[in-house]
Amino acid sequence: MEQAIVTVDRADPRAQNRIQSLGESLSTLESRPLLAAHDESSPASRATGELLQRIVKREAQVAVVGLGYVGLPLAMAATEGGFNVVGLDIDAQKVAMLNASQSYIQHVSDDQLAKFVAQKKFFATTAFSAIRDVDAVLICVPTPLTRHREPDLSYVVSTVECIAQHLRPGQLIVLESTTYPGTTRDIVRPLLERTALKSGDDFLLAYSPEREDPGNPEYLTTRIPKVIGADSAYALEVARSLYERIVAKTVPVSSLETAEAVKLTENIFRAVNIALVNELKVIYEPMGIDIWEVVEAAKTKPFGYMAFYPGPGLGGHCIPIDPFYLTWRARAFGITTRLIETAGEINTSMPRHVADHILSALSDRYKKSLNGAQILIVGVAYKRNVNDVRESPAFRLIELLTERGAAVEYHDPHVPEVQPMREHPAIQGLKSVSCEPCQLRQYDAAVIVTDHDDVDYRLIVENCPLVVDTRNVCARRAIAAGNVVKA
Repeated sequence: MEQAIVTVDRADPRAQNRIQSLGESLSTLESRPLLAAHDESSPASRATGELLQRIVKREAQVAVVGLGYVGLPLAMAATEGGFNVVGLDIDAQKVAMLNASQSYIQHVSDDQLAKFVAQKKFFATTAFSAIRDVDAVLICVPTPLTRHREPDLSYVVSTVECIAQHLRPGQLIVLESTTYPGTTRDIVRPLLERTALKSGDDFLLAYSPEREDPGNPEYLTTRIPKVIGADSAYALEVARSLYERIVAKTVPVSSLETAEAVKLTENIFRAVNIALVNELKVIYEPMGIDIWEVVEAAKTKPFGYMAFYPGPGLGGHCIPIDPFYLTWRARAFGITTRLIETAGEINTSMPRHVADHILSALSDRYKKSLNGAQILIVGVAYKRNVNDVRESPAFRLIELLTERGAAVEYHDPHVPEVQPMREHPAIQGLKSVSCEPCQLRQYDAAVIVTDHDDVDYRLIVENCPLVVDTRNVCARRAIAAGNVVKA
């Protein structure tokens, strides 16, 4: 049955409302009218109209650029959604592993990869020329900070420049990398428009922030609602149609900048609240009050409170970094983000606070100093049950202990060896040591930094003379012993 075409004039301010009135859910798009660009005789308009039809029929080809902790799960989700997917990455070793059905991310299984590779639904490549043959390009590259804590968009810029070389009319380009409001409109769009193709006329541009939670089986990529902002009403409709077929729910917003701000807001909320509870820990300690007991009791209040927990510092790519994207952007508007910056300072200071606790515990209990002490770090991943070490506070703690003369080793069943990093170059190459009783007795102290489920903490407590617990894992597992100190 031929579907009717509804023409929308982009100059009409009522266009957005008109789009929304076409239906509340794109899950029923197959049975409702489709949108088309204003000039139906334009080749670009016909191409984008065809794109929407291809998405509806799941005939669209999707490219995911950047096959890391965000890109690879997204590629698998898009494939599960019925699309053929090409994964692009500059790391030839990663590409070779994926095409051999070998995953380097714990929550993407080899069996899942093998199924899609065998069905020729997914393949990986380093050749950006593959962009020319796809209908939608989803960009999932890193957005780190410089040494001066300013946004480093070099990965985004270089990726978009490569995409631009192969851009053609009728394609949808979506940035998923976390960034400050204005990046997609002010940086990505001009780079793509150097080709003489125009956003909204020749290609479609959107922003949809990633919301990955590695290691959380309850919230896989397909189960997390997807926020979407776009450069035009039509781009929003097409992007939303694509993601509706990949994830359980989409959340359209009014602009690219709003979608970019949503991601920053989510992580700044967490960063500020973690900083608050970290500061409360420092305040309560000399009063003899256990912050963990306070939080557990406080969270019994059924309204007006949300539990956050202290720790040895922040890790992962999002929470330690995203707030500084907004502080940098705010300066351009003459605004000082005092609360956000203070929260960053508190969280950044926590590894030093833990190091001071270790020193005090060694001195008070055993009359030892850190100089010459043998220290075991338990867990270097930034969170439990994953192999992701990005921005892990364990590395800064190792550096601080080493600077004070300690000999430091680590045990982490998820991280057998520390791979090369831009930061902490002296730590790369370290390998996880065994956790046998005879080995544990050689250390002056063990420091629990990451509370993996598959670590025998009772064995550690029984064999190490001192255990400094930054995650309250011993109390949670009812391991009571006089040699355990909370930090």
